[in-house]
Amino acid sequence: MSYANSRIPSSAQQGVHDKLAERVARHLREPFRKPYADYNRAAFEISLAGWDRRAPLILDAGCGVGHSTIQIAREYPDHWVIGVDQSADRLNRRKPYPDALLPTNMVFVRADLVDYWRLLADQGLQLARHYILYPNPWPKIGHLARRWHAHPVFPWIPKLGGVLECRSNWQVYIEEFALALGMACGRQIAWEQFQAEVPLTPFERKYRDSGQALFRLGCDLGSGAGQASAGPGMQTTTTGVQQ
Repeated sequence: MSYANSRIPSSAQQGVHDKLAERVARHLREPFRKPYADYNRAAFEISLAGWDRRAPLILDAGCGVGHSTIQIAREYPDHWVIGVDQSADRLNRRKPYPDALLPTNMVFVRADLVDYWRLLADQGLQLARHYILYPNPWPKIGHLARRWHAHPVFPWIPKLGGVLECRSNWQVYIEEFALALGMACGRQIAWEQFQAEVPLTPFERKYRDSGQALFRLGCDLGSGAGQASAGPGMQTTTTGVQQ
């Protein structure tokens, strides 16, 4: 089996889902009140135990095997970088990075982001940077509710502020994320196609080497929803929908 053989997500959905805006509006109106799991509370405490509170926070949400977390921590040595993933197996596969070579300004924790995002907000914590890199796109039309931007927890993401970046190899996912984020912030959010000269994740490297187009959105959320600004030169997505 060759390495660069990754497939673009296959879907009958060719544009923004026609139910997305309605779903996002409902989540923005009705706060998510699912009880926290004890293991997520414990993971949250662990993730902040080594944090010097003078250091800005960076969250690598859904960090997988942690390559992106490590690169981010090296790029921002004066920040505290938290890599969160729900899979202990993925977090244990950090080759070729032995613990002795890991940056000291970072931590990995196993937690469910549905709880972790809300726990951050409950503590009034704000992020300097926030990465959501190549989440599962759930490309089937009936899987809309499983995508982060259509999940009830989504309103907590813009509340955390900072510079948010989301990347995907499925353009529809980025268009939808931009629309949902724009609804939460009250303005248009930019997105673009890009080339990854230095891939942040193994997925990104594989997608790039497979000849796929890569897409991302980036915006500065300031101190939370309502203060987002779109990056210059990117396309913007409004609250219109298409099929």
